[in-house]
Amino acid sequence: MTITKFGQCCMLIEENGLRILTDPGMFSTQQDTITHVDVILITHEHGDHFHVPSVKAVLANNPEAKIITNTAVGKLLAKEGMTSYTLVEQGDHIEEKGVSIEGFGNEHAVIYKTLPIAQNTGYFIANRLFYPGDALTNPGKQVEILALPVAGPWLKTSEAIDYALEINPKVCFPVHDAVLSHPDIGIFAPRMILPSKGIALRVLEIGKEEEF
Repeated sequence: MTITKFGQCCMLIEENGLRILTDPGMFSTQQDTITHVDVILITHEHGDHFHVPSVKAVLANNPEAKIITNTAVGKLLAKEGMTSYTLVEQGDHIEEKGVSIEGFGNEHAVIYKTLPIAQNTGYFIANRLFYPGDALTNPGKQVEILALPVAGPWLKTSEAIDYALEINPKVCFPVHDAVLSHPDIGIFAPRMILPSKGIALRVLEIGKEEEF
């Protein structure tokens, strides 16, 4: 298996001649020109994982690619005229070119108690690699390679470490780390909630004097 990471959670996974592109989101652009993609795997609907212009660009370059996702994303795809997709959700299993793809989990991790919880499906690929999307799902079987979420508005560092220890893979690598270079992701929830409660939220520009 070879894995090429493009950004956040967008990866090109190659196994047994199958090329899988995961979560073409808004924080990477390399996926927009990639070719020879067999499967586009989308875990959930948030823009850092499902960016409509990127999905359309990938499909334009790979018209035979199959989209595998869940019901929530499927509805959004259909609204954009992309009606050809395959549902693989919790408990489902599919094989492409002899490579198994299994769905695990159904809910995005909680960002804040008043924010709606998106549907999130983690995917176990080739009985080797587990990519949980935005959740800390335990697939309940041995994981050799773990795509480990390490940062974001729904995750603490201690939780990421404990999750890796719980899953106990042979090797893991960090994903969902764009928050480290795009601070706006980290304040996404406060920006949504605090102003509606009468609390102004100002983001200070580094090195610039601000008047209060």
